[in-house]
Amino acid sequence: MLEAKNTARALVRIGYDGRVHKTFRGDKAQERFTNEVRVLRYLEKRGCDFVPRLLDYNPELLEIVTSNAGARVDQMGDEKMKSLFDELETFGVRHGDPFLRNITYRAKDGRFCIIDFEFATILDDEANIERLLASDSPSTAAQPAVAMPSRLRWSGTTDIGRIRPNNEDVFLAIAFDMYDFSYLSKAGESAVGDFDFVFAVSDGMGGEKAGEFASRCTIDNITRLLPRRFRISPTHYAAGIKECLVDLFRAIHSQLTVLGQSYAGGHNMGATLSLVWRVGGTFYFGHIGDTRIYVLPKAGGIQQISEDHTHVGWLRRKGELNEREARCHPRKNVLAQALGSGNQFINPQVGELKVEPGDRIVLCSDGVIEGLWDRGIDELIREPGDAMTDSTPAERLVRTAVRESGRDNATALVVEVL
Repeated sequence: MLEAKNTARALVRIGYDGRVHKTFRGDKAQERFTNEVRVLRYLEKRGCDFVPRLLDYNPELLEIVTSNAGARVDQMGDEKMKSLFDELETFGVRHGDPFLRNITYRAKDGRFCIIDFEFATILDDEANIERLLASDSPSTAAQPAVAMPSRLRWSGTTDIGRIRPNNEDVFLAIAFDMYDFSYLSKAGESAVGDFDFVFAVSDGMGGEKAGEFASRCTIDNITRLLPRRFRISPTHYAAGIKECLVDLFRAIHSQLTVLGQSYAGGHNMGATLSLVWRVGGTFYFGHIGDTRIYVLPKAGGIQQISEDHTHVGWLRRKGELNEREARCHPRKNVLAQALGSGNQFINPQVGELKVEPGDRIVLCSDGVIEGLWDRGIDELIREPGDAMTDSTPAERLVRTAVRESGRDNATALVVEVL
């Protein structure tokens, strides 16, 4: 856990799932713990949505677990601050410490919030308070089993193939919020909490080691640039996320172009990029090149979300080629768009993904497509067969693709929404 505060009165830690763990200690710790639990329960009953939600509490350890209300605010005008605490009083609670240190900004919905209610006072009549709190039931009271957030399960793997001397494919799986940043393991499962999750696949191109360098540079820029999304104005949140993706692609393109002009071995080096970003409860995607993004709905079937930025891909979207004809076309790997690679301008594809629990998202390089038809991807994810039940979904895709073709590097990331 990340330690956010450690004072004589309280220890505050933030878990990987985004939950806030606060342990009371010092003078009148029991009294302050009891009061904050009572106030948060009352505010939830009153429908106040700009305070932390109480998820669990332990009277023996004097610990509460709440939702994350965002990052602390550094500056705010006195009038704005007063109006926020006045708004709290319309829900029947007067904060005992109405200062900037107890105001946060929740980036996922652009809302200023109020935290720390150990000295707060409920203004309602005592009989009404007890009547409201007594309406708690096992299904609505704070309990960890009920309050579990949605989860993601993922797996990723890459293989050099049977012909190429080096692997120019790279994949990335990360989680981050305003406080923390973590690289995820090749396979895992996690509650999402208030974290952003990013999954990406990039395929490099260029002479000698230039392609390998280009894809690595592309992935490294994701970790550097995407956390800037916390600066996005709350006024146009969804549009701001898409704009952030476009800015990311253009920044990588510019950097690869400059690097490609800096030394002879990097001439026309470039990379493709397919990326899925879960932020604020919504999945967004960005794409350029011929790596792919698929969605496999829980109900069945497979849908290619990304557009192959090739002339052959364009012909197929027009209905002039079917999948078999596109796979056999002699110019199927000639890219019309990529990051760097001598392109003057780029127009990345960005948008939102409509996914529900039980749906799966697949990102893969063209080495997987070379060895697997769309139907084969669908079958390996849903019905792997006894021989592959011990393998992760990504391993099943890559191993089969290399066995069937193996002429290129093969990389896959599979994400399941639980």
